[in-house]
Amino acid sequence: MEIFVYTALFAPLAAAVFAAFFAIKEKNTITGVVNSALIALSTAASIMLLCNIGDEETHVELMSWISVGGLSIPFGFNVDAVSAVMMVTVGVVSTLVHIYSIGYMAHDRAFNRFFAYLSAFVFSMLVLVMSDNFAGLFIGWEGVGLCSWMLIGFWYHKDSASWAANEAFIMNRIADLGMLLGIFMIYRQFGTLQYDAVFAAAADTDIFVLQIIGILLFIGAMGKSAQFPLHTWLADAMEGPTPVSALIHAATMVTAGVYLVIRANPIYANIPDIGFFIASLGAFVAVFAAFMALVNNDLKRIIAYSTLSQLGYMFVAAGLGAYWIALFHLMTHAFFKSLLFLGAGNIMHAMSEELNIKKMGGLFGALKITAVLMIVASVALAGIYPFAGFFSKDKILEVALNENAYILYSTLWMGAGLTAFYSFRLIFVVFFGKKNWERDIHPHEAPKITLLAMLPLGILAACAGRFEERFEYFTTKLLPEYAFNIPHDMVVLMVAATLGIAVFGIFFAFYMYIIKDGFSKRIEERAMYKFLFNQYYIPQLYQSYIVRPFEAAAKFLWKNIDEKIVDAGVDMIASALKCGGNKARGMQSGNLSAMLRWMIFGLCILLITAVFYRA
Repeated sequence: MEIFVYTALFAPLAAAVFAAFFAIKEKNTITGVVNSALIALSTAASIMLLCNIGDEETHVELMSWISVGGLSIPFGFNVDAVSAVMMVTVGVVSTLVHIYSIGYMAHDRAFNRFFAYLSAFVFSMLVLVMSDNFAGLFIGWEGVGLCSWMLIGFWYHKDSASWAANEAFIMNRIADLGMLLGIFMIYRQFGTLQYDAVFAAAADTDIFVLQIIGILLFIGAMGKSAQFPLHTWLADAMEGPTPVSALIHAATMVTAGVYLVIRANPIYANIPDIGFFIASLGAFVAVFAAFMALVNNDLKRIIAYSTLSQLGYMFVAAGLGAYWIALFHLMTHAFFKSLLFLGAGNIMHAMSEELNIKKMGGLFGALKITAVLMIVASVALAGIYPFAGFFSKDKILEVALNENAYILYSTLWMGAGLTAFYSFRLIFVVFFGKKNWERDIHPHEAPKITLLAMLPLGILAACAGRFEERFEYFTTKLLPEYAFNIPHDMVVLMVAATLGIAVFGIFFAFYMYIIKDGFSKRIEERAMYKFLFNQYYIPQLYQSYIVRPFEAAAKFLWKNIDEKIVDAGVDMIASALKCGGNKARGMQSGNLSAMLRWMIFGLCILLITAVFYRA
């Protein structure tokens, strides 16, 4: 089985290197085809590992990596139930995104460079997922951050893209400091960074130490998964090409934080208070982001806020100890969320890169296939039976009810209604609303290759939830089982209530945007609407109280410390040496009498020094 591990891991790296050789050359479709084929090969190997994994895990060790004193970290990888599911999820979505990108990026001059970055992104995520120790995970973690910076800022000639890339990179570096401290704490406590050794000893470790480790690791997860208050970068990351958005939001980057908590479940299982905090923050973020999606008019940002909200649901399940359910929702969400983003890319191409949904409308006739696929994804996202989101998202509400966390349950229940509303607000406004586009725009369906790439995602969004029982059986070989104690009648009532609010959200969106043609101008001018539209004014607060004071302090230190003290001191030393050299140059006159006098002077100095030294 080792050959499949190597193939799954290194095929994306080979794809990135191959595309990099042609990065500065003109666009060549062969690059996209070869890269897509290599990512597909990696996915096939991952599926083989998934199908053949039993009670035994597949472990490979390439070489000794870091060996310093008592620290010994091998360059090793482990494929178990959790990593295999993640590998297949990442692989399936990445393969389809690569194929989609062949059509989407066809006219971009940096076509080859794009595929080099995209494949490197997949490789970094697989290193993160497959590593058998925290150091390897951190290498993949940082690799994902680097690749996201390159992809978000791919169109670097745009100031907004460069700014968004830097924001994502810097905010994640802040969070990664917490994670790095957590890894240091793990080594200090356990003397190793290997998963199996750390997790085996976790139950016998002091609770306070585990709490510190759990908090520090979760700080890293907050950055990668854009949890409040480190969330602002996620919506701004929409500056990158749309396939990048699909990959970041569905299978890489933002799912890494959820994966970390799931992977470290032996630690979090022993600190339920920290777990409950994670769940509470997740529930808050679920509605916090949903409210922003209600009023935003940017096509991609609406879907981005949806991702932020759904990540909150995943953290609720993980925080309450239902780790396999969190992983299940991560997987199903990857399919319908990537489908939504790819559909958004089709709409943008059809509308000459327009993003404001108020300047669209009536696109169903021109984009029938895209519309149908996005409707399927939206129904799945809303949690309507029998689509994938129903099985995974409703299970999370059931977990909250099972834990008697009624506030969390009520919050998530309200979030389910908001999700249905904003999802179909987008659908109704874009595809069935009043035509508002400019006369010189001629909407048209996307190229066949992009539609072909979206079709499997549509199928998975519709039916992936059907694998719930098999998924539970497979993943609980490694993850702890979760026992439900809710009476059957209560479960039926809960499902009915969740379906009811989701259906109500859809019909309310239909009423507001098809029958009434949206909210009135009077409502949009109200303070609460502006409060939500401006993201609760949090970016402005960060700008006013963090960015500007930091910028002012940096400018003060630059002008008064760096220039007046550091630079002036260095310049003064240089000037003194130059002046001394000019003065000493007279000693090298070539005059024999002068040279003899200097020799006698030097001899006298040596004799005087010798006398003082002896004394």
